[in-house]
Amino acid sequence: MGNIVLFTLIIGIASALILIPFYKNDQLSKKESKHIKSGIIIAVVVILIPAVFAFYYFSNFDRNLSSLWPLAILLTAGGAVLSKGMERKIKGFLFVVSLIAGGYFLSAFIFNADEKYEIAKMDQKVEIKTFDETETPASVPPQFARNKMKKAFGQVPNTSYYELGNLQIQKVNGEYVYISPVEFSGFFKWWKGDQTPGYFSLSATDSSANPKFVKSEMVFTPSSFFNKNIERHMRMKYPKKIFYGDVQLEIDEEGKPFYIRSYGKFISARNGFDVEGIVVVDSKTGETKEYPLASVPDFIDGAVSPETVSLQNSYFGNFVHGFWNSKFGKSDVKLPSDEGTEANVSPIFGEDGVMYYFTDFTSPKEGVDSMLGYSLTNARTGKATYYTGNPDQSYMDSQGALQIIEKKFIEKKWHGQMPILYNFYGEASWLTPVLDSNGFLQNYFIVSAANPEISVYGVTPNEALKQYKTALQRGKGTVDGSSKAEDKQISGTVLRVYKEKSGDFTVVSFLLDNQKNYLISSEKAPLAIYLKEGDKVTVRYLETGEEFLPAKTIEIEGL
Repeated sequence: MGNIVLFTLIIGIASALILIPFYKNDQLSKKESKHIKSGIIIAVVVILIPAVFAFYYFSNFDRNLSSLWPLAILLTAGGAVLSKGMERKIKGFLFVVSLIAGGYFLSAFIFNADEKYEIAKMDQKVEIKTFDETETPASVPPQFARNKMKKAFGQVPNTSYYELGNLQIQKVNGEYVYISPVEFSGFFKWWKGDQTPGYFSLSATDSSANPKFVKSEMVFTPSSFFNKNIERHMRMKYPKKIFYGDVQLEIDEEGKPFYIRSYGKFISARNGFDVEGIVVVDSKTGETKEYPLASVPDFIDGAVSPETVSLQNSYFGNFVHGFWNSKFGKSDVKLPSDEGTEANVSPIFGEDGVMYYFTDFTSPKEGVDSMLGYSLTNARTGKATYYTGNPDQSYMDSQGALQIIEKKFIEKKWHGQMPILYNFYGEASWLTPVLDSNGFLQNYFIVSAANPEISVYGVTPNEALKQYKTALQRGKGTVDGSSKAEDKQISGTVLRVYKEKSGDFTVVSFLLDNQKNYLISSEKAPLAIYLKEGDKVTVRYLETGEEFLPAKTIEIEGL
């Protein structure tokens, strides 16, 4: 508190010195001149100082001198008007300097576009690694998780005092979970309650799991007031830090809650943002520490705020050829999607257990749902990779995937949420949870980004994946394998054959004398339509462990 009081007093003294005229006016008596100066001092003390204090205290604005440029323009203008002679020229000069500084701050976004692009520049690759089909993607949608937590709110003591806070996904003890703090529902509830009782935890991979309320008292929270408000507490400890993005709850391996927030620096002239580290606060004791990104504690998954990543995506997509190109020519401009679940980005976890923010990019041309590429940003380091996708194929963007779901379930009025692009069996594919109008999860929808006519849905992600593999065999897609499926070859005799027409092609299922089933489409093996019982064949297939193994090639003896 002492820092903000001292900061406000310095501003008040400087304001008084600028506003008070020091010249002698022969037309005014000494008494009248004294009254004018006294009136200015009183106005500064009674009006300006409390207003400045209130602004910085309640807004949690950084207390750097550069934040004072609008006030400097007003004060120097007032000082020039109230003064005369040489004093007016000096204060007039200060007014002009303040105007120039204001123009610099206001126009910085035009001139620092190239620097923003360089800061946000990403490594480029063609395609993400193939998804391990033995794993389960973290695919429980936030809206559904939030609904389940609300229904379990009866577990919270003194329920009427509280409400559910913001949802945050993270990894705790090797499990992917949603975390949501219990927050105060208003000022008087905070006044009487003083501290919140804990937070909710819910699996992010198992839609049938139930929320668990974890008791852990929190004093410094986003819904607390005055100096117990978590953002204000951070600002009091670090008055000059440049924060960006909301505070986020992070749980350590023992279940203890901490609040974190990203800090960094302006690109230039109080414009733009480049992340440098985080501030971590013990939500019960208020103990505060700062960490550069390279030294972030292991339990923290989302060190870089989703708002920061969204901002960097905007820099990367818009400013490839500078500011004016982003407004007029738009050459090579790509717009980041706004379909993300947190600040237009979607948090997902990779096979390495690290959290990434996913975003797809589309064309600035209206009515086009073709995806230009997609990015994954490491949530701990801020390092991003941009994937161009297969150059021989045109990928549908996330909006296109959502539109397909809407048309598929138009009568039921179901909708998709949180579309994520995966590499399933070598095919770029959108996995999207489908919710009803009440926000309850109904199924998981998978559609090929390159071949939108190939789509399936299942009760669980893994069930949808099994159906998707079959659909790829039947359609125009290709099953190239997965990160765990071994490419094998076997020879044997056909015991049973089943053929099913699918569009322009035939799907052939057959049982070999090794008592294993195989599946192949006539699109890949046209001669498979002639397959019959007793044929001796050589099959190249993927050992996926499923009941029907996807065959890549088949050679029929005698054909």
